[in-house]
Amino acid sequence: MTNNDLLRRLRYALNLNGVIMTEIFALAGYEIGPADALKFLKKEEEQGFAACDDTAMSLFLDGLISYRRGRQDTPADTVQVAEGALTNNLILRKLRIALELNDEAMVGILKLAGVTISKSQLSAMFRSVEHRNYKQCGDQFLRNFIRGLTLGQKNKADKNYNL
Repeated sequence: MTNNDLLRRLRYALNLNGVIMTEIFALAGYEIGPADALKFLKKEEEQGFAACDDTAMSLFLDGLISYRRGRQDTPADTVQVAEGALTNNLILRKLRIALELNDEAMVGILKLAGVTISKSQLSAMFRSVEHRNYKQCGDQFLRNFIRGLTLGQKNKADKNYNL
């Protein structure tokens, strides 16, 4: 899954508009205008498409953590860039932190998308790569998680409750 596809799915699942996305990027120290943020949401064949690289995606997820949970007390000009490539496991971990999800909540979200997984199987995705029980998070698993988020948001909106 490309970073642009991930941004589109997260925008829909979390009901974010261009202005909010700009604020989220800014919280991580990445200055971008609403029009530029919307370029990340276009498909490759559309005019005005801009590719979202791993650095921008990582900063968006860091900004999402700050947006949802509040800023940490760090120096104002400090921008933390993740070392190495952005993996699906890291994306899943950052979403878990941003949305303040525990194992039961994640299993429930995945169940909404039709995925049955145990807590131990889920925790294997949050382990260190060197750990013997580490499990790589695939694109389809991440898609299903975001699909479950979308369905959960829709169900909660029907009950006048936001995620």
